[in-house]
This record gives sequence, structure tokens and C-alpha cells, in this order.
Amino acid sequence: MFNGLFTEILLAILAALLITAAVIDVRTFTISNRLNATVALLAPLYWLSIALAPWPGIAVQVAAGLAVFTLLAAAFFAGMMGGGDVKLAAALALWFSPASTIKFLILMSIAGGVLTLLILGWHRARKREGRPEIPYGVAIAFGGLAILTQRFLNQFA
Repeated sequence: MFNGLFTEILLAILAALLITAAVIDVRTFTISNRLNATVALLAPLYWLSIALAPWPGIAVQVAAGLAVFTLLAAAFFAGMMGGGDVKLAAALALWFSPASTIKFLILMSIAGGVLTLLILGWHRARKREGRPEIPYGVAIAFGGLAILTQRFLNQFA
């Protein structure tokens, strides 16, 4: 419906929001509902910009977001992720195709594992007590940005 420039602007805004989420999560260990809502509420504009059909296109996107939310809610209830992390990942799923959502979840998980190992090593090297907090928004941002950059890198293949 819109032109390609509008789509690229929306994707640039999404990238900026992901970077913002990662930085804020490192500083405060929280991702605000306002930021998550912005990511989720910009998705319908993106759908319009790429002329995504309501059925099955938009329905599939919403189903993917709900599936990611449900999957990661289990991690939240197990104490492995924060609520803001779950909401951000689910909001991102609204932007990605189902195949890209699976890639995103894999990349996010790998980045989260590496991040956790690094923070655990740093925590133990400093001989700190208790369980360290993991800014998982960094891993979510990494996974999301990796998927976003693929659209630019794959055009050269």
C-alpha cells in the first residue's frame, strides 16, 4: 500500500527500538511496557506497508506472536525471563514471517546462552553472592537485529 521507503523507515525505527531496549535493559534490567507496546503497535503499519493480506497473512502474524508469548511465558513462570523480555519477543514475532520467527528464537536463545555464560563468569570472578541478573533484552535485540539485517545482506547472495 505504501512505498518501499516507508517500509524501510519502519524497519529502521524497529532497529532503533531494539537497540534502545538492549541499552535500557543493561542499565535497569527492565524493558518498559511503553517500548513493547510501540513495537507491537507499529507492526500493523508494517503489514500495511508490505500489503500483507488479512487472511491468512495478518492472522498468521498474530498467531506467531501469540505462540511466542505462550512459549516464553513458560520461561517467565520458571523465573528464567522477565515479563518485559517475553512481551518484546512476542511483539517482534509480529514483524517476522513464521520461518524468520523460528530463526529469531534460535538466534535469541544462542545469544542468551552466551550472554548468560559471560555474566556468570564475570559474577564468579568477582566472587559475588547470589544469582546474577541477565539483561535478556540484549539477546532479544541481537536476534531481532540479525533477522532485520538479513534482508539487506541476502540481496547480495
